[in-house]
Amino acid sequence: MKRILITGGAGFVGSHLCERLLNEGNEVICLDNYFTGSKKNIEHLMDHHYFELVRHDVTEPFMIEADEIYNMACPASPVHYQYNPIKTIKTSVMGAINMLGLAKRVKAKILQASTSEVYGDPAVHPQPESYWGNVNPIGLRSCYDEGKRCAETLFMDYHLQNQVDVKIIRIFNTYGPNMNPNDGRVVSNFIVQALKGQDITMFGDGSQTRSFQYVDDLVEGSIRMMGSRDGFTGPVNIGNPVEFTMMELASKVIEMTNSTSKIIYLPLPQDDPLQRKPVIDLAKKELNGWEPKIHLEEGLVKTISYFDNLLKAEH
Repeated sequence: MKRILITGGAGFVGSHLCERLLNEGNEVICLDNYFTGSKKNIEHLMDHHYFELVRHDVTEPFMIEADEIYNMACPASPVHYQYNPIKTIKTSVMGAINMLGLAKRVKAKILQASTSEVYGDPAVHPQPESYWGNVNPIGLRSCYDEGKRCAETLFMDYHLQNQVDVKIIRIFNTYGPNMNPNDGRVVSNFIVQALKGQDITMFGDGSQTRSFQYVDDLVEGSIRMMGSRDGFTGPVNIGNPVEFTMMELASKVIEMTNSTSKIIYLPLPQDDPLQRKPVIDLAKKELNGWEPKIHLEEGLVKTISYFDNLLKAEH
C-alpha cells in the first residue's frame, strides 16, 4: 500500500484518479480548494477507510508524508483559467514549487500534469515531445500555457539540482464523466447544449481539429508514467492520435442525443489552436505499450449519460 497525495483530487481528472488508486489498494489523500473541483465528484469515496479529503490551496505550502504525489491542481478550461489569470499562473507556478518542495523533503516521487497547451498554436503537426512550441507569452491563454511551461521547467530543475524523482505528462483533450458542465470545453458544451435542445455554438467554421481521449485512458497513462523506469522524466504526450474536426464532433453529439439543436457559428477566440494531435510513440515505448483503448463513440455514450443524469437531477 502506498500513501498517495493527489492535488486537484476533486476535479474532473483527479476524482477518477482517486477512485482508481483507492481500488488498487492505496491510501489516497485528496487535496482541493474547490475552485473548479467539486465534492460531488468524490462524495462516493468519503466512507472509504483509506480516503482522506483536505481542503487546501496548493499556492500555500502543505506538509504531509507521502510516497507519491500527482500534481493535478489547476483550472484547465479557458472559462475558468481566464476568470482569474493571476490565480491561474500562481496555481501552476507556486503549486509546483510547493509540491516539489514537499517531494524533496519526504523523498516522494512526483508527477506533473502538464498540457498539450505548452505547444501553443503549433507550427509542427502532429506534435512530438521534442517540439518546443509556439506560444504567445502575453495573450489571453498565456496564464495557463506559460504557467504550465514554467511548471515543467521547475520540475526539471528540481530533478537536476535536487535529484527529485519527477515525471511529466502532457495531457491532450480529455473528456468523460465528472466534467464541469459550465467549463466551456467543447465536448461538455456540445453535449449540454444538445441535451437542452439549445443552439450548438461552433467557434470558427468547424474545420479546426482536436483529438479526444476518454478519461480512463488518461488515468491509465498517468499511473503507468508514475511507475515508469527510474530516471525517465518525460515529458510524455498522453492523448489520442485520432483527429476529429469540430463539425464531426458536433454532428456525432446531435445524432447520439437525438437532439433538434441547430449549429450556430461564432468567431474563433484569440490564440485558439487550429490543430491538436499528439505523437504517442514515446508513450508506447516507455509505458508498456500504452495507447488509448476507448473509441470516441464509446466514451461519448458514457459522457452523455453522465450529463443527462446531471441535468435531470437539477430539475
